[in-house]
Amino acid sequence: MVFTSLRHAHCRELGLVVLLLSVSICVGCSRLSGKESAKPIEVHLRGSLKQTLTPQNDPVRAVVFSGDSKTIATGSLGLKVKLWDAQNGNEKLTKETSPPIAFSADSKTLASVEDSDNSIKLWDAQSGEIKQTLTGHGGEVTCVAFSGDGQTIASGSFDKTVKLWDARSGASTHTLSGHTDTVLSVAISADNKTVVSGSRDNTIRLWDAQTGALNQTLKMDDVVLAVALSPDSKLIAAVDGDKVLKVWDARTGAEKQTITNEDSLTSVAFAPDGKLLACGSSDHSVRIWEVQTGALKFTLKGHTDVVESVAFSPDGKTLASASSDKTVKLWE
Repeated sequence: MVFTSLRHAHCRELGLVVLLLSVSICVGCSRLSGKESAKPIEVHLRGSLKQTLTPQNDPVRAVVFSGDSKTIATGSLGLKVKLWDAQNGNEKLTKETSPPIAFSADSKTLASVEDSDNSIKLWDAQSGEIKQTLTGHGGEVTCVAFSGDGQTIASGSFDKTVKLWDARSGASTHTLSGHTDTVLSVAISADNKTVVSGSRDNTIRLWDAQTGALNQTLKMDDVVLAVALSPDSKLIAAVDGDKVLKVWDARTGAEKQTITNEDSLTSVAFAPDGKLLACGSSDHSVRIWEVQTGALKFTLKGHTDVVESVAFSPDGKTLASASSDKTVKLWE
């Protein structure tokens, strides 16, 4: 898989501990409802470990939350995807399939990858039955993402393309060509207008989700390992193989933040309010930065190997981190 070939572990201990961080999150601003809550609630992230999940005896490469925050999906190197109850940590379902993985915003569908034929499987998240099989990539599928309305799926591949799919019919609607190397990460904006892709060719490309036209190209100095879009679709974040996290204005392409970490960063995720960015690190930690200032707010320690994937629950109450140490940790 592409995950292990690009990430290298470093054993460096950092002394930073932050005990409490308060952020105001509008829980009602979900892609499911499309409505804003009149009363933002105060969520306290104490940086404390809530629970540890052990999917199986293999490195965990991916973790995602369902749109209702009730279910966690994990993907392991041993070709196992598991669903967990986010409240009690009980295992709900196990499928013989591969990461990368993605949940639809309505929590009903889970996407995963079949390496043997370069296809994407769409599963019923309750029954585990296959709903659709998407075929068309000419190489291993490395990344997958749903649109906010659940109607469109974006995928990237070793074939250097991004494909857009109709989630209902399984038909390919666009093939986005332009990258000159493997596409490692994709994201679709919350307004469903923009697809963002990051590649080994050191570029991030912004595409029109409706027409497939290339709107903009952003450059980094090394392989782009992961991309993310802010909940309001106004910002793009990306990490590269040179320990750098960057944030851009999605409309103008203007660079807003450049942060250089001490060790390699592997993954990136915006908090539901768009004010924080979480990144997995090769030093076995999770780093969380303030988007507006670029200040490091705190470091979460507990993993014993590279943190490969991070995800905030849509309700803002939990941060999940998946690691090569064969565990997933839930933080609150």
